[in-house]
Amino acid sequence: MSRERKILDLKARQDIAKLGGGIQAIEKQHKKGKLTARERIELLLDKDSFEEIDMFRINKGDAFGVSDKQIYGDGIITGYGSIHGRLVFVFSYDFTVYGGSLSQVVAEKVVKVQEMAAKVGAPIIGINDSGGARIQEGVDSLAGYTSIFLRNVLQSGVIPQISAMVGPAAGGAVYSPALMDFIFMVRKTSFMFLTGPKIVKTVNHEDVTSDQLGGADVHASKSGITHFTFDDEKSLFDGIRELLTFLPQNNMEEPPYKETDDPWDREDENLNYIVPENPHKPYDMKEVVHSILDENYFLEVMELYAQNVIVGFGRLNGKVVGIVANQPKVLAGVLDSKASVKAARFIRFCDCFNIPVITFEDVPGFMPGTVEEYNGIIRHGAKMLYAYAEATVPKITVITRKAYGGAFCVMNSKHLRGDVVYAWPMAEIAVMGPQGASEIIFKKEITAAEDPEKKLAEKVDEYREKFANPYVAAGKGIVDEVIEPKITRYKLIKAMEMLHNKRDQNPPKKHGNIPL
Repeated sequence: MSRERKILDLKARQDIAKLGGGIQAIEKQHKKGKLTARERIELLLDKDSFEEIDMFRINKGDAFGVSDKQIYGDGIITGYGSIHGRLVFVFSYDFTVYGGSLSQVVAEKVVKVQEMAAKVGAPIIGINDSGGARIQEGVDSLAGYTSIFLRNVLQSGVIPQISAMVGPAAGGAVYSPALMDFIFMVRKTSFMFLTGPKIVKTVNHEDVTSDQLGGADVHASKSGITHFTFDDEKSLFDGIRELLTFLPQNNMEEPPYKETDDPWDREDENLNYIVPENPHKPYDMKEVVHSILDENYFLEVMELYAQNVIVGFGRLNGKVVGIVANQPKVLAGVLDSKASVKAARFIRFCDCFNIPVITFEDVPGFMPGTVEEYNGIIRHGAKMLYAYAEATVPKITVITRKAYGGAFCVMNSKHLRGDVVYAWPMAEIAVMGPQGASEIIFKKEITAAEDPEKKLAEKVDEYREKFANPYVAAGKGIVDEVIEPKITRYKLIKAMEMLHNKRDQNPPKKHGNIPL
């Protein structure tokens, strides 16, 4: 064959490979309102930046007639490219080929880009639209999944790992995303579950749809599996591109700095009045967070799950920070099991990737009652405590109002190696709230009084004046400074500058035993 014919043959093979399962299968995919694997990569990456790897890999199985229909790529597209000019690796399951099922070859292709991403220190993004393990290959497909899981674990905390769920994922297909740092889902077309509706019907006699069992909204609000939820695929890929603007390439690098015109010493007079004088009245902590961050911009993570705590990313004077905040608008900002786990995992991610953690605290305590106790609130609350304690990144706390009991300890207090702790003048820092404390401390006086209710009210005021204020804690060095709320942005930026070269170490060990 001549040189020219060989080049023409190459181009013909490339054209065949780019069609995946064929034109009819592509049309079927589009009719479902879904993009193809290649279209998704084009949306995700910078224009013309994708470099494909293993385009001509073919299936090597021969069971159940699979070898009779060998397709280039074998159901997944892998390679690398850039997002905002920064290197990323990507694998995208192709549903037009055997339903995007995972074969031994598919697993080998994924593992190859996983290992390359780790070697060069770049994020990896998995685009998932798969029917699960390729049944025809039996145990080989299960071994393939396990090989992927192993790399997910070994690379956890080394490079950012992001999963885009744009189709079904069942059985083993859900565990690689679950091991990654962030999961993105699309409403109505993406589903995640260990066992599908048919098996649930057979075993549990439950009639449930795929959406009810494992749809995007279910995992965003009830299970907490997914971190970001979108109405369409384009919005999802835009969301991934946005998230990456806050993340470093790997655990040895700093997050990307972004120039800002927002004055570092900008004040916000509204912060002086945002906390109501009535300590039982709620306010929106998101207003505080937005007000203080650069351009008032905050990228919230897990917005629909455990809304009594807020987590997400922002910037202070161009530098990326992670935000953890109690939300007085939801359950008075109390910590329960779900909120504790949500915050703990986010804190640990920030610590992995050199992102300082800023905590806004207004917490009346942990959720009381048998439901939470039986659900393991002690263990789950300890996860949050553990995450703060082990984190070595800069950690700054702002106590805006309530800081009571064990919840005060957990929320990055000074004795958890909190680097700087600020309090607003209206902060109440105590073992418990004035009402409960007064009922215990002054029980005899209240009981003996002619008007117990009036006496209790007097003692509550007395307790609040003497103990439930920031100056007792400030007098003991547990609070570093009581500040006027309107200058909080300035104070945080100055503290961040001071902590820029912070070095903190944990004792040498294989790893800790977080209370899972």
